[in-house]
Order: sequence, then C-alpha cells, then structure tokens
Amino acid sequence: MMNKPMIRSIGYSATTIFLFFLIIAVNQASANSTTAGEDHNNFTLALIRYSGGNWNPRPHALERLAWEIRRRTSIAINLNSVAVEFNDDIFNYPLLIWEGEGFFPNLPEKAIRLLHQHLLKGGTLFIDISDAKVGGPFDTSIKREIKRILPRAKLKRIDTDHVIYKSFYLLDRHGGRVIAKPYLEGIFIGDRLAVVISSNDLAGAIARDEFGRWEYDVGPGGDSTREMSFRMGVNLVMYALCLDYKDDQVHIPFILQRRR
Repeated sequence: MMNKPMIRSIGYSATTIFLFFLIIAVNQASANSTTAGEDHNNFTLALIRYSGGNWNPRPHALERLAWEIRRRTSIAINLNSVAVEFNDDIFNYPLLIWEGEGFFPNLPEKAIRLLHQHLLKGGTLFIDISDAKVGGPFDTSIKREIKRILPRAKLKRIDTDHVIYKSFYLLDRHGGRVIAKPYLEGIFIGDRLAVVISSNDLAGAIARDEFGRWEYDVGPGGDSTREMSFRMGVNLVMYALCLDYKDDQVHIPFILQRRR
C-alpha cells in the first residue's frame, strides 16, 4: 500500500524536482567521494557500488561518456565518475547508474529505502544489464530489487516518441553492445520516467581501454552503433538534468530544424 508521503512526492512538479537538484548540486561541494582536483559543483556520473556482485564490469565506460558529454554539450561535467554506496551521499547525484553481470543477493533494507526516496524526490536511475542476458542472473536480480524499491510500479516499454529520445539528439534507436532487446524499458512515477533499463550493455559499446582501443565488439552495427550508444548516453544525462523541457512547445521549431 502506497503511503501518504509517497503519494505527495509523486505529485512533485518538474520545477520542484529541478529546484531540488539545483540545491543539492550546490551542496555537492560537501560530497567527499568526488575525485580531488575536479569541480564539486559540476555534474558527476555516479555508479552504484553494491555487495555480492560485479558492480563495475565496464570500468572505462563512464569516463569516456563524460568526456564525450563535455565535448558535445554545454553540461559542466567532471570527467571522473564516482562510486556511491547506500548512504545519504546518493542524494548529491540526480542520475544513478547501476551496472552488473551475474547474480547478487538482496540489498539491505536501508539501501531499498534510500533508492526509493531518491527516485520519489526526482532522481533518475539507469540500469545497464552488462551481460545482456534477458532473464539471466543479473537481470533477474535487478527485477527482484526493483520490485522492492517501487513495489507498485510496473515496468513498461519506452516508446521512441518519449522525450528521452530527443532530449539532445533525435534518436530512433538506443545502441548497446548487442541487441538483447530492441527497446528500452522503464518505470514512470507520475508522468516522469524515473527508471530506465537497457538490456543491451550500453556501457560495453562505449568502453575504451587506456590506449584508446575499443574493449568490446559491437556486431554488425560497428561504429554507427557505438555512436548511437554515445548519443543515448548524452540524452540520458540531459533528461536526468532537464526532464521534459524538450516537450515544451517553444522548442518545437528548433527540433524540426534539426530533423532537416
């Protein structure tokens, strides 16, 4: 049964959510897990560290994505990602990324409660099934935990007309190392897309080693698929920061111009 605070939280407007994360972005100066030498007020990609499983199977992917976001957009972003554990520090990051391959045990109740609050307060969670096995051990473990975090929510296919496909780039695909599922899935809280799941190992498609070599093949799509993966990564970050502003009618002429 959904409690009253949860119902009230679902009613938060996009503006309220934006202001919330604007405040915590300022407070990020106090976060102690950001790499020294980077600007604590910048956006930072945050990877969830959990026990009992491989929480970081693509260790070079997020830094590469951050570099591309800095190069392609005006987002002030740190090049180094951070590993976040289940404490109040997660509220410093509007976008949490959850990767893995293989089974992991139940999260502690505290972790479930914190993730629940993060999502209800406007946070976004991106889950990348790194082993790209639908119904596999990581996929099964994730679905189990999602039911605990948002017990009344339903996982849905994300239509390609959703704003996440046009928050920066206009996309009709979403990339990934393989095509385990030809679509993204997600969970909505109210009208807001709060959880996004890729079953196709998005990080695997963009991971490069220290010498600049791609770490994984991406199949017949090749460079086009890698580029699509980067673009979806950019769109995810833009969506987590700006939500549905691209649905505003004021942006329609600009979007149409970019389609030409």
